[in-house]
Amino acid sequence: MKFKALINIMPHKELLDPQGKTVKKNMSHIDIDHVDDIRIGKRVEMILDAKDTIDATNKVETACKKLLANVIMESYEYSISEI
Repeated sequence: MKFKALINIMPHKELLDPQGKTVKKNMSHIDIDHVDDIRIGKRVEMILDAKDTIDATNKVETACKKLLANVIMESYEYSISEI
């Protein structure tokens, strides 16, 4: 079976996000004011083969923990759907 996983990875809220701070600071240069905060992360779309939803979930979880996210500095969440 084929599955599609949508994975969102963000820096932990407790950590500084220098890229987000820079973007926030420069929003006024494009006439966007009153922005309280910007945090920048990454989105990963993965198409994978798996026996079932449980197998797909295990594969995605392993990929997140061991390769896609630095769990010391980032958190992640994902959704999986059959395609």
